[in-house]
Amino acid sequence: MTAPSPRTPALELIEAVVDPGSWRCWDEPAGALADTPDPGYRADLLAARERTGLDESVITGEGRLRGRRVAVVACEFRFLAGSIGVAAGERLVRAVERATELRLPLLAAPASGGTRMQEGTVAFLQMVKVAAAITDHKGAGLPYLVYLRHPTTGGVLASWGSLGHLTAAEPGALIGFLGPRVHEALYGEQFPPGVQVAEHLLAHGLIDAVLPAGELGAVAARALDVLCADGARDGAAAGEATESGARPGDPAGAAGEPLDAAGEPPSAAGPPSAAEPLTIAGPPSAAESIRRSRLPERIGVRELLDAVAAEVTPLSGTGAGERDPGLLLALARVGSVPCVVLGHDRGSRRAGGAPAGQALGPAGLRAARRGMRIAAELDLPLLTVIDTAGAALSREAEEGGLAGEIARSLADLVTLPAPTLCLLLGQGAGGAALALLPADRVVAARHAWLSPLPPEGASAILHRTTERAYEVAARQGVRSADLLASGIVDRVVEEDGEAGGAFTDRLGAVLAGELAALRARERGERLAARRARYRRVGLA
Repeated sequence: MTAPSPRTPALELIEAVVDPGSWRCWDEPAGALADTPDPGYRADLLAARERTGLDESVITGEGRLRGRRVAVVACEFRFLAGSIGVAAGERLVRAVERATELRLPLLAAPASGGTRMQEGTVAFLQMVKVAAAITDHKGAGLPYLVYLRHPTTGGVLASWGSLGHLTAAEPGALIGFLGPRVHEALYGEQFPPGVQVAEHLLAHGLIDAVLPAGELGAVAARALDVLCADGARDGAAAGEATESGARPGDPAGAAGEPLDAAGEPPSAAGPPSAAEPLTIAGPPSAAESIRRSRLPERIGVRELLDAVAAEVTPLSGTGAGERDPGLLLALARVGSVPCVVLGHDRGSRRAGGAPAGQALGPAGLRAARRGMRIAAELDLPLLTVIDTAGAALSREAEEGGLAGEIARSLADLVTLPAPTLCLLLGQGAGGAALALLPADRVVAARHAWLSPLPPEGASAILHRTTERAYEVAARQGVRSADLLASGIVDRVVEEDGEAGGAFTDRLGAVLAGELAALRARERGERLAARRARYRRVGLA
């Protein structure tokens, strides 16, 4: 296989691909470094700015490609490994929205290690709104082309890096869901060589071409001659006529419902009084919640359905010959509400011993998308249950398109017309958790948590050791209390230290009340509120 070429700075790549003299940058200045509270991270940002001459890891703008007007977004890997934080995520989304408004085809050239670990879970959630914006762009009938550069991993590959109509990659590029260093830190062994390489992905049908950067312009231009139905070379007339530099805003009247100081939703969504949370002295530490979520006796999705649901009808797999034990799919009634349930399945304690903690693979995500289709076709509420230590990390998972399935699950769920409710029940590690998250409403158990990676993986990235996992998790804001404060979670259900009993009673009442309220909401208003909710994640 070809060794990757020396890294070309993003701006040089762009200027080599678009017509000479046609590039115009869209980027507004990033925030001041004084707004960054962590002095270590502030120093890293300053060094990255001095090293690259850029203010963030993403460059966006427009140019001409063989005369055709196109929008371009690209990562600069030299800027903190091309990682995506809140500012970079917002810049990406604004560019995609602007391309959609102007009806321009979009060319993306990522080279990134994924989510920016220094910004924690809020940065992780940027992948939801980027995937949603790309889905809107494609839904408007506009082409989206992706050129994966060396390296492209993590949340970037599992969102906007895997949603292209056509996807090419740089020769020899490292392309994989989990980078090799983190895999070795977590599992004590190297990832099988030659799997996370562009040529291998091409051989397994995961990308469409491997081509050097010097050929990108010609290949993209030829593809756009077919994909752009009007065949025009000067961009959409409507886009030319309306361009003002303004960005599309949040939908009118789409603001999410306010919460009171305790995180309670409006009375319309309120559950019966039996579900009211307990009064506690203060939220637990990240370390305590992570430990509690990993206890073998903790309830999983199977025990949850036994306790809170009726008329449960399990469904098996994708319906197209694949089944993954890491994903449970069922029809059920929670309270009075019929719904589709899909969740991470840690295995049943009743089978003997502790659950194995089954990792979710690409087939499980395809089964999840089957559940989403059923909910959409029948207009049934969808309940997703997150409880995962992470996605399957193996040769088979990479070859099966794990990152692409995470991206497609994200895109499907955030745009699903049916009412959606997410329960964060236990562990919420990485892309396997994010794929089931972006719902209309999100409820969390007190000791549930959500993180861009297992805490040990984040520690390995930031400190090259897993020994600081709990310290990193605390800084990243992974706890249910942190998620509530940042608007990722709408309400927290207290736990009483038991495996079931009063906790499951409260949880069942909360879920029934939330599902009933969601089902009663007008669809257009509900969808607009969902999109606005994830659009503003991380913004002041």
